[in-house]
Amino acid sequence: MAIRVLICDDHSLMQRGLTSLLQSASDMVIAGTASDTDGAVNSALTLRPDVVLMDISIPGAGGIEAIRRLNANLPEVRVLVLTVHEDDDILREALRAGASGYIVKRAAESELLDAVRAVHRGQTYIHPSMTAALLRTASPAPEKTNPLVEELTPREIEVLSLLARGYTNRQIAEHLTISVRTVESHRANLTGKLGLHSRVDLINFVEANDLDA
Repeated sequence: MAIRVLICDDHSLMQRGLTSLLQSASDMVIAGTASDTDGAVNSALTLRPDVVLMDISIPGAGGIEAIRRLNANLPEVRVLVLTVHEDDDILREALRAGASGYIVKRAAESELLDAVRAVHRGQTYIHPSMTAALLRTASPAPEKTNPLVEELTPREIEVLSLLARGYTNRQIAEHLTISVRTVESHRANLTGKLGLHSRVDLINFVEANDLDA
């Protein structure tokens, strides 16, 4: 079944360009468009899209507020932020509001399509440059080591760091020269030891404990 996408952007040229791009993908259809905060929320409530492509700077209360409302009323709908802002503070705010992904408008067309597919699958997609920014601005390591970190093996810490940087299981396997099944085993161990499930949680944990490799 095709992914139904709601485009929320106040620039008509951008709307038309995005519409043309998404329609060129055989697995996507346009559910509708909106150009301001209220329109985005009301259209989503009416049309029930799978993915909302959200510009942060839409008129009204803004894209962040729209994300909060969508997350409160339609938690099953995935929101992918598409913005010119390469600002990690805005990224953090969008993720806290409930966004499932964050991609910048200078990204390649193929990357945008991949991002839509990723968030539709339930994954968190963050543009690589923004993931790097999050990790570069990691909080200083606490004076006392987190006891949860002490439970991790060196290999689990490597896998955790790569997951937080956006690597897939297969990419981690290739990077560490191990099997995908072994990566999956490490991920299961990490979930059991840390209780972390989403990539956002992984990024926050890596930041807080200065684990970026």
